[in-house]
Amino acid sequence: MPASVPSPAADVSAMKFEDALAELERIVKGMEGGQLRLDDAIAAYERGSLLRRHCEAKLAEAETRVQAIVAGSDGSLALRSAG
Repeated sequence: MPASVPSPAADVSAMKFEDALAELERIVKGMEGGQLRLDDAIAAYERGSLLRRHCEAKLAEAETRVQAIVAGSDGSLALRSAG
């Protein structure tokens, strides 16, 4: 497998959103170029799928956190209480 396509099994769960997105973009550009061998293209697709799911989860987590912030009548910000 070329150095530009990391193993699909490499752990992405600890990656920052920005790093995962950048790697996903590199994979997409590489696949669009059509220069990968079939095995490498499959590995890139698998890795890209893992990265996409990771990015989606990070975005959902961020959205939940943002939605939990409420503005008070005095303009202050606070976390929404559960319940």
